[in-house]
Amino acid sequence: MRRTLPSLMALQCFEAAVRHLSFTRAAEELNLTQSAVSRQIRGLEDFIGRPLFERVKQRLVLTVAGEAYAAAVQDVLDRAEAATLQLMAYRGEGGVLTVAMLPTFGSRWLVPRLVDFSARYPDIQLNLVTQVRPFDFDKVEADVAIHFGPALWPGAICHRLMGEDIVPVCAPGLLKKPLRDVRELLDYTLLQHTTRPQAWNDWLSAAGLQDMDTHQASLLSGPRFEHFFMVIQAAISGLGIAVLPQFLVAEELASGRLQLALEQPVRSQHAYYLVHPATRTDVYKVRVFREWLLAQAAQEEATLVAPG
Repeated sequence: MRRTLPSLMALQCFEAAVRHLSFTRAAEELNLTQSAVSRQIRGLEDFIGRPLFERVKQRLVLTVAGEAYAAAVQDVLDRAEAATLQLMAYRGEGGVLTVAMLPTFGSRWLVPRLVDFSARYPDIQLNLVTQVRPFDFDKVEADVAIHFGPALWPGAICHRLMGEDIVPVCAPGLLKKPLRDVRELLDYTLLQHTTRPQAWNDWLSAAGLQDMDTHQASLLSGPRFEHFFMVIQAAISGLGIAVLPQFLVAEELASGRLQLALEQPVRSQHAYYLVHPATRTDVYKVRVFREWLLAQAAQEEATLVAPG
């Protein structure tokens, strides 16, 4: 199907004229004559069927249509330039790998390990973005994503990385006395994580609390936070008790900023996954990142399940 597109030169002339609001200065930047720029823009207006510029008191200004079109053209040219420079720099291999990651998992577990990946694959430039919930790869510019939950992601392949043990933690001094039974946790404020709304229910149920329905008010009444690092900080501040993946608070537990409210870890029903579209399975940068990350996760999993 033939695309309905004007010439690239016409778009370049228009974009330069928008930035300078001057055909003369646009011509100087593009090493063209002023009349050549004027012809390109006039041809673009004829192609579109609407004026893009007008003269107001001898000044060049954009029309309403011109303003709307300018933003789209700028974006298209920026993307084309970035893709061209990337291909020139990496000769089709490597390039930029955009990883959509869970914020706390990314900052606490993934990022500290990336120095090893970068040393092994200097031809790949990493671009890390945070993403809390699953998204459509066709609508979000990401090559791969880190996902926690079941092995489900529409239109993508999920590679299991590792599971996690969930533990209740709090600031030292928050507990009036050492807890001996899970039911005693209900006497305290329970911090909530919005993307895991069932976290407390799941942990308490697995830990042996009976009559869960009668305790829903206590389980859901605590302050809510979108990210784990917020929950962690709230727990450190003494705002309440949090139920968190143990490996994400290992540093705080070791330093004494947090303590276990009960020494009763519960294995999560879900796991962390590396996710990418099936169409990118054999793309070099995706393939080597997948192989590297699976090896890193295998080491972590072995540590998590090791005795002691």
